[in-house]
Amino acid sequence: MQAPVQPTQPVVIVTQPNYGAAPQMSNWQTGMCDCFSDCGVCLCGLFCYECLACQVAGDMNECCLCGTSVAMRTLYRTRYGIPGSICDDFLVTLCCPLCSLCQIKRDINRRRAMHAF
Repeated sequence: MQAPVQPTQPVVIVTQPNYGAAPQMSNWQTGMCDCFSDCGVCLCGLFCYECLACQVAGDMNECCLCGTSVAMRTLYRTRYGIPGSICDDFLVTLCCPLCSLCQIKRDINRRRAMHAF
C-alpha cells in the first residue's frame, strides 16, 4: 500500500534576488570645471570632441554615438552610485557638454588607476 501524498507548501519569496551588488555611494573624482587635473583629456575634448566621446562610449562598452548623451552620463552616475538626477544630467549635458564629457573621462581614468572601473 502506498503512503498518501502530502501536498507541498508553496514557496513564498520574501526578498527579490540580487543579481549584482548595489552600487556604493561615491562622488565624482573631479569637478565639472577641473580641467587642469588632466589637461590631456580637456585638450582632446576641445580639439577632437567626437574622439573623446567615442573613447568614453568605448570605455563603457556602448555605441560611439552615445558618448555625449544624457543617458550615458546617467548610466555612468548610477553605475558608480554618484548622487544626482536625470534632470541634473540633462542640464549639465545641455549647458556644458564639453565639461560634462571631460568629467566622465577623467573619472573613468581615475577609477581605472584605482582598479575600480
